[in-house]
Amino acid sequence: MHVPAFRSLLSGLFVSFLVIAHGLASAQQYGDDKYKPSVGQDGKDVIWVPTPDEMVTKMLATANVSSDDLVYDLGAGDGKIAIAAARQFGARAVGIEFNPDMASLAQRNAERAGVGGKVKIIRGDIFVEDFTQASVVTLYLLPDLNLRLKPIIQKMKPGTRVVSHSFDMGDWEPDQTIQTSVARGFYWVVPARVEGNWSVKIPGQPKPAQLKLVQKNQKLEGTISVGGQTLPIESGRMSGAEMRFEYPAADKKSKIAVTATVNGGQLTGQLITTTTPLEVTGQRQ
Repeated sequence: MHVPAFRSLLSGLFVSFLVIAHGLASAQQYGDDKYKPSVGQDGKDVIWVPTPDEMVTKMLATANVSSDDLVYDLGAGDGKIAIAAARQFGARAVGIEFNPDMASLAQRNAERAGVGGKVKIIRGDIFVEDFTQASVVTLYLLPDLNLRLKPIIQKMKPGTRVVSHSFDMGDWEPDQTIQTSVARGFYWVVPARVEGNWSVKIPGQPKPAQLKLVQKNQKLEGTISVGGQTLPIESGRMSGAEMRFEYPAADKKSKIAVTATVNGGQLTGQLITTTTPLEVTGQRQ
């Protein structure tokens, strides 16, 4: 079987599944008098199937989109996610769409929706255009594209929120799964990179504690050496620039919880014992 024919077959099966799963009526019309896209039409690396309205709203709400945000929609299609970000949540939004006819349609749709001043549609390639200034990134692509984008997204500013319709990012587990009546989505917060050795000042300890961290995506493992003991950290996790973990107390019966904010090579936060919180500071070694 020729590859193009095989791709066409796969695309057809994929479209059929999504049309049924999302409840899209085959007779539904999209576009305007200048351009009418069809569900399942080929694009660059993807086919076009619009995200259901319920999922659009749920994705943006899960990411807590507000007027303070700059939302980038990668693979903008007819612009509905970018438009919803502006119209329903007050955000500025940029859509990146490879198909020039679709990009023009999306911009016209934004104008018709009354948010042309807040929505800009770029005709471009998501792997070429710079979207790293986004505070929120939205996706409805395919699994292999998500995986190609993952290293780019993970280098973005800690705290950047990411929402994807239907497809995850492999071993980067979502911070939250989104479920609607017709679809599923995934939500992540880009974690700060904190792997390595840290020196942490803890009140009451004559010497700084030595914190050694191993990081996989937002999850942390490692040890903390304090008071002459080296102890494993537990429940370690990053959410943007916010770090949290626990380690056993001296009595081995209770836990000491640490919450801290990381800013480059510095951290500030609290160590919470069973009796009182203590302020801690630290620096990367």
